[in-house]
Amino acid sequence: MNPAKRKGLLNEWRSRDLLIAAGYKVTRAGGSLGAWDLIGISATEVVLVQVKTRAWPGSFEMTTMRRFPAPRCCRKIIHRWRRYARQPDVKEV
Repeated sequence: MNPAKRKGLLNEWRSRDLLIAAGYKVTRAGGSLGAWDLIGISATEVVLVQVKTRAWPGSFEMTTMRRFPAPRCCRKIIHRWRRYARQPDVKEV
């Protein structure tokens, strides 16, 4: 695995662990190259998460995420992991 993909996968695992600690059941969908890397489900809501390393998504990707059809109980968020950060920067789409 090349270093960039490895770093992205490690950050997906870090985001997954944060969601699990917050009480979500998490499915990783990153390998599918879809709009979302992680899907977290709790008793009251669904969270769709796009995980990024260093940079926020570009305008095309943001538009794709905004237009993604989701129920009202669903939140769409981005986790951006900066170098050496212990927690991601979080932005709601």
